[in-house]
Amino acid sequence: MSGAAQVTGLAPEKIETVLGLFKAAGHDEVSPPILQPADVFLDLTGEDIRRRLYLTSGTDGLDLCLRPDFTIPVCRHHLAQDAVKLPAAYCYNGPVFRQRPDGLGEIPQLGAESLGRTDTAEADADLLALSVKALEEFGLSDIVIRIGDETLFAAVLEGLDLPTVWRRRLRDFFGETDRLTAAITRMAGASSSNDDSRDVRLGFLSALEGADPEAAHAVVEDLLSIAGISAVGGRTPSEIADRFLEQAALASGARGHDKAAETLSAYLALKADGASAAGMLRDFSRDFGLGLDTPIAAFEQRLAALEAKGIDPARLTFAAEFGRRLDYYSGFVFEIHAVNPPVEGPLVGGGRYDKLVTLLGAEDDVPAIGFSMWLDRIAASVRS
Repeated sequence: MSGAAQVTGLAPEKIETVLGLFKAAGHDEVSPPILQPADVFLDLTGEDIRRRLYLTSGTDGLDLCLRPDFTIPVCRHHLAQDAVKLPAAYCYNGPVFRQRPDGLGEIPQLGAESLGRTDTAEADADLLALSVKALEEFGLSDIVIRIGDETLFAAVLEGLDLPTVWRRRLRDFFGETDRLTAAITRMAGASSSNDDSRDVRLGFLSALEGADPEAAHAVVEDLLSIAGISAVGGRTPSEIADRFLEQAALASGARGHDKAAETLSAYLALKADGASAAGMLRDFSRDFGLGLDTPIAAFEQRLAALEAKGIDPARLTFAAEFGRRLDYYSGFVFEIHAVNPPVEGPLVGGGRYDKLVTLLGAEDDVPAIGFSMWLDRIAASVRS
C-alpha cells in the first residue's frame, strides 16, 4: 500500500477506506497478474489503448503486455476459477500501464466490477452510486457526472437505411466524436479533412470492391507476404486483409445517405440534464420516425434507480455523443469529472460491457458493469 500511496500522494488510510467501502458492497479484492496475453487487448480494447501498450514476449514466443486496464484481467480471473458462480463482484487496487507522451506510464487505479446481475438498472445505479461515495471518501463532492448510452445510438443506427458495413463502422467510432463526424460527413457525400489517405488507396480499394471475397483476401495476403510483412500493430495478414475488404466496401458506399447522415447528426447533437433527457429523446424519436421506445424506457428505468440511490437525475449531464474509448463497452457509460479540474481527464470512468465475458470464453452472455478511479487525478484534485 505504501507504494500506491507514494505514487498517488493519497494517504494510505484513505485508499484502505475506499477498498473497505467496495468490500462492504460485496466486492472481493483481487490482484490479477501484471503480465497479460497481448492478443486479448489488441482485439478488444480499441485503437487508443492498442497503440499505447507496453509489449514484450515470453520465452515460448507468446506476445505479452503490461496490463493497460483492469476490467479484462478481472474478467479473465473470474473465468479461471474452478467453480465460476454468478453473480460475482470484484474490486482492485494497483497500477495499469499505458505509454504517455509525458509523465509516468504507470497509472495507479482503484475500481470495482460487477458480473452476472440481471437487474440491469439497479446494477447500473449501484455502481455509479458506489463510485460517487468513493469520491466523497476522498473528499471530493463538487463533481460533474456525465452519462451516455451506446444502446440508444445502436437503436438509432438500426432504424436507418444503411448498409451493414456502414452501421458497423459508425458503431465502432462511437465515443470518438471527430472520427464519427468525419465518417458521417463522408457518408453524406462530402469529403473531410481526414480523407487525404483515401485518395491514395482508392485505386486498390476499387479493384478489390466487387471481387470474389476469398480471391480478394488471398491477393492482400500475398502482397503482404511478398513485402515480408507478417504482422502490423499486432494484426495478422488475414486481419489486415479483412480491413482492406471493409475499406473497399466503405469506399464504394460513401455516397447517397444524406437522410441517415442528417438523422445521426441531429441525434449526436442532443444534450440535456438527466431529468430532461428522456423527454428530449422521445421528441427526437417522434420527429425522425424512429422506434426508440424500448431503449428509452430502459434509460428511464436507470434514472429511477439512480434517484432511489440518492442521485438526483438533474445532477447528471446526458450527451448523446458520449461514449468511452474502449471497444468492449456496450451500453450505459459514465464519467465523473471535478468541477474545477487541476488535470485533464475524468476522475472515474465506467460503463456496461455485457459481451466481454463471452468474448473471453464464457459459454453464455454475462451482463456486467464496472468502473475505475484514476488515483493520480484524484490526488491532484484533492490538493487543488
